Amino acid sequence: MEDGEHVVFVEVRYRNNDRFGGALASIDSQKQKKLRASAEHYRQRHKPLSNRPCRFDVISLTGDINSVDPDWIKDAF
Repeated sequence: MEDGEHVVFVEVRYRNNDRFGGALASIDSQKQKKLRASAEHYRQRHKPLSNRPCRFDVISLTGDINSVDPDWIKDAF
């Protein structure tokens, strides 16, 4: 997505409970590395985006999917 001049890559994570740390905790350094590599590949394939700044947002959902409130973290990493 785009937000002003930024190209924003959004990772959405859902966990039905936080027994293992919840949705946000599931984005460890290895996952972040993969997301950065995917974003770089995307930007190389879409040349108009390659010179624009980018950021990584996370939408985290933990709990009953029918009643959970999303936690949107801008510039998460």
